[in-house]
Amino acid sequence: MAKNWRISSISGALLAVYFIPVWTMIAFSIMISPIHALYERSNISFALFASDHLQLAGMATVRFAWLLALARIIVVAFFALFLLFITRASVRKSGGCNEALAMALEIGIVLSFAGVLMASLAGETAALRTHAAELLMMLGTAIVMLVEPPVQPQTDSDAASGELSLLKT
Repeated sequence: MAKNWRISSISGALLAVYFIPVWTMIAFSIMISPIHALYERSNISFALFASDHLQLAGMATVRFAWLLALARIIVVAFFALFLLFITRASVRKSGGCNEALAMALEIGIVLSFAGVLMASLAGETAALRTHAAELLMMLGTAIVMLVEPPVQPQTDSDAASGELSLLKT
């Protein structure tokens, strides 16, 4: 059982457990009330950047908020797909779940890095800490995925010899 799990799978699962509920609640609050939710702590850096630097009008700010919610929902969907894939041992052993995790990390890292930059431009230290913490969590898992050796496919002859050696002992 312990040989089936890779460090990146465990780290990705822990990330998914955090990001799925948190980013889903943020995205749904944006969908319900775009302007109000955009000015909450988790999105304030995006809101201040959009209002100060992009000088968006009311409806354009709503569209900007919806695009932010869509980006967060896409990351959540890839994390959920990753969790679905790691529940199957055959997919987990072959490394087939890594693509979903990689896509979630790529989009999430870009979104969190943009949040860090926008929060630093706006001078929002609380939002900067939140986005930086999320960015570092995702970067840590991405580095683990890069450093971890690739999955070695197990051939039928290797499996049979492994079973024979277990029977002899």
